[in-house]
Amino acid sequence: MKAWLIFATEHAVLIIDALAAIVVLVGTVEAFVAAFTRFFSSRGGHEARAIWLRYSRWLVAGLTFQLAADILETSITTSWDAVARIAAIAVIRTFLNYFLETDMTEIRARDRERPEGEARKPAAAE
Repeated sequence: MKAWLIFATEHAVLIIDALAAIVVLVGTVEAFVAAFTRFFSSRGGHEARAIWLRYSRWLVAGLTFQLAADILETSITTSWDAVARIAAIAVIRTFLNYFLETDMTEIRARDRERPEGEARKPAAAE
């Protein structure tokens, strides 16, 4: 029974890590294409902020999947060195996730406070 759980958990970790990589890859491609097309257009700075806000959502999703994989991996790890390594990675991912979420919340709050009729800042000012 224990061997089966280890086998299933190892494969679940691989699948979740692969899903996280796919999420980050899709988000990166989307952000690149949007930023590239914005570069050749005359859109304002608000559009650039929207691109990076969408990208940060993808990154938060990817980090969340990776953290889930780390948690699963600690359940089958037997050496304390491996647990410490996984814990350090999980702490780094948690901090990255926290700061991305904080930035996203701050940007949303600023966008809600801005009156609809107010002129947008030029892209270079941001």
